[in-house]
Amino acid sequence: MSKTTKILLVYTGGTIGMVKDYETGALKAFNFKKLLKNIPELTQIDCQIDSVSFDDPIDSSNISTLHWVEIAQIIEAHYETHDGFVVLHGSDTMSYSASALSYMLENLAKPVIFTGSQLPIGDLRTDAKENLITSIQIAALQKNGRPVIQEVGLYFEYKLYRGNRTTKINAEHFEAFASMNYPPLVESGVHLKVYHEYLLPRKRAKKLLVHTVLDDNVVILKLFPGFNAKTLTAVLDTPDLKAVVLETYGAGNAPTESWLVEGLKKAMKKGLFIINVTQCSGGSVIMGQYETSEQLKKLQVVNGKDITTEAAITKLMYLLGSNISSKTFKTIFETPLRGEME
Repeated sequence: MSKTTKILLVYTGGTIGMVKDYETGALKAFNFKKLLKNIPELTQIDCQIDSVSFDDPIDSSNISTLHWVEIAQIIEAHYETHDGFVVLHGSDTMSYSASALSYMLENLAKPVIFTGSQLPIGDLRTDAKENLITSIQIAALQKNGRPVIQEVGLYFEYKLYRGNRTTKINAEHFEAFASMNYPPLVESGVHLKVYHEYLLPRKRAKKLLVHTVLDDNVVILKLFPGFNAKTLTAVLDTPDLKAVVLETYGAGNAPTESWLVEGLKKAMKKGLFIINVTQCSGGSVIMGQYETSEQLKKLQVVNGKDITTEAAITKLMYLLGSNISSKTFKTIFETPLRGEME
């Protein structure tokens, strides 16, 4: 007799966990213990659903590295007893959280699906029910007694994406997320279509390793016409700063001004890591393709390739927290760890 699949819902906060008080019109937190009563459709899914909630659910704009550690520790504590995890999270910073968790959960062999909604669960036109129901269905998918998805995903509006490949692109549409450089892993139509060729390849079974040390001495610096030497100096001289995600133009291009090149060179000599990522929603950094990126290539700036800014900044926090040696840092950053880059 096959055992019942057990899914753990982890509620961190966000619109999906809200219901409208019809007397006052105000939104209030949803009691997940009453989940089946409020969403009876869940009884049709052949799995047991348990839930755990942050003691103080937060708006995702308030998410911090400490909250990521809390999510990781909840998953670690229930890893042996549950077959999959659905993390309910506000959409504003969901791509950052999904990216961070992908690095923090090394040797993950079970699904961790982030989802949320644009409208509260009790709203007439809510997207919360579909996102929640399908996320649970995807987390419960098994083949030959093993989970089909064995990575951190983000499900929103009929598509499951690799979490560390996503970016929030719209504040109003139900289709709030995009994965510009990597195809969806699952599409929900009349049937759930799993694109097995895009899933992270299964490796030899190893014990889950949970990394809880993240170093937030990092910054994102976006270039723009008019960006000047004073701004660069002010940022690079930030006390205790260890790394910069430099959002460049197009395929990794930056002004050839001597103050920029010299400023970066000086910072790197002091031990600062500079990561070159593109400002474009899609596409990749190709350093040396144009004269405007040749200088960065000569400086040995880290090539962010097709990584998203969200995945780059969280990868930095993870690697710095892991005390990677400065000699191997560039090589390790430029290597895909959890399918976050090509």
